[in-house]
Amino acid sequence: MTKVLPRLAIVPALILGGPWVAGHIIHPLAASSGPDPLAVLAAVCPLDPADSTALRRLFEGGRLLEARLDGPAGKPFRTLHRVLVPGGDEWVVNRLAPGGRLRRISLEWHAPARGDGPDAPPRPVVAVNAAGDCRANEGRRLVYADDGTAETLEILSGDLSTVVLTEPLNPPVPAGSETPAGAVRVAVVDTGVNYTLPVVRNRLARDGAGRLLGYDFWDMDARPFDVDAARSPFFPLHHGTAVTSIILREAPKAVILPFRYPRPDMARFKDLVAQADAGGAVIVNMAMGSNKQEDWRAFAEAARARPHMLFIVSAGNDGRDLDREPVYPAGLGLDNILSVTSADADGRLARGSNWGATRVDVMVPGEQVPVTDHRGAAGKASGSSFAVPRVTALAARLLAKHPGWRAPELKEAIVKRARPPFGRGAPLLRHGWIPDPTDDFEG
Repeated sequence: MTKVLPRLAIVPALILGGPWVAGHIIHPLAASSGPDPLAVLAAVCPLDPADSTALRRLFEGGRLLEARLDGPAGKPFRTLHRVLVPGGDEWVVNRLAPGGRLRRISLEWHAPARGDGPDAPPRPVVAVNAAGDCRANEGRRLVYADDGTAETLEILSGDLSTVVLTEPLNPPVPAGSETPAGAVRVAVVDTGVNYTLPVVRNRLARDGAGRLLGYDFWDMDARPFDVDAARSPFFPLHHGTAVTSIILREAPKAVILPFRYPRPDMARFKDLVAQADAGGAVIVNMAMGSNKQEDWRAFAEAARARPHMLFIVSAGNDGRDLDREPVYPAGLGLDNILSVTSADADGRLARGSNWGATRVDVMVPGEQVPVTDHRGAAGKASGSSFAVPRVTALAARLLAKHPGWRAPELKEAIVKRARPPFGRGAPLLRHGWIPDPTDDFEG
């Protein structure tokens, strides 16, 4: 049984053009369950984005929790405001106004859930998006399960009257059977994977009871579904499915152990690596990274303790030299890490891709790589994140041919294929360019 997150019966009145408006503002879609976001949008949108006081006063008893203005004084090009109203609701207003002209505005309504304590933060419920004319063009609504986890994202029409599309956020893993002998087990650490897609479902690593070998180290459950809501719960990012699709296409004998990375607590990487090892994964795909070395302490300890495992990681897309400004885990310098960046089809470093004569091992063509996205649609993607799985697929094919190989042998065989990249000047990479990682003329 599922339910929409309960909304408050008492709604703060709005100041609309001067005096307080009596009563509740109710839209048919939200009747008996909360305020009308369209009416709130109509009141908020005309306000001067630099006037935080006017926004706060719009809500009776409202308290401004956050006001962030980016850009020139008086004409910020981007603003963010959060207002707390009596009863515990929050309204979040984001504006984009380059040159002082409103181009886009989004309004979010967050509300407490029944049973939450007084210190529990309100949960996101509805978002409305509008263009510079203040007319809503889309709505989004989160549906929560009984345990309080976001279960479904509903895409609504601009008038909030119709559910146009429904996206699952945490579906159960489809049933399956034990992975056959001879399959190459590859761990993918990312935002998860859409395991409901046929292209993925039939290539999942499973134990003797048919259970998925993988885990969600973000939510700490056995559903590592492809969702990253850190930036916005209404506009979650999806990365892992596209990355995984490259491995599945270029390594026919590979099966996947999907792990959703432990964003809330990076110390969980210790258990993640141990579980990947226990699941039989010699190769680990990690198209991810960050600037803080401390975040990767637990990973580094776990990886160092398992020299038989090969961790293929992204060099990143910041357009910088990692020898001077490291990205981690690529910058950890472990023998069983292979760092990868993106090249164009002619062997030149791709625009925006990172490099490093000692910290980046190889580059492979990673621009306009065919992928299957989280919806199951075909597309193309570019960047180091999509160069990494091409090298992972190469490693998986090598392991299929040489089942006894481990990280040292796999890494040596891969870097032996590298040749000096085109261009002059100081070396960009430790080993070089692999023109076609799908070419199995060697190994």
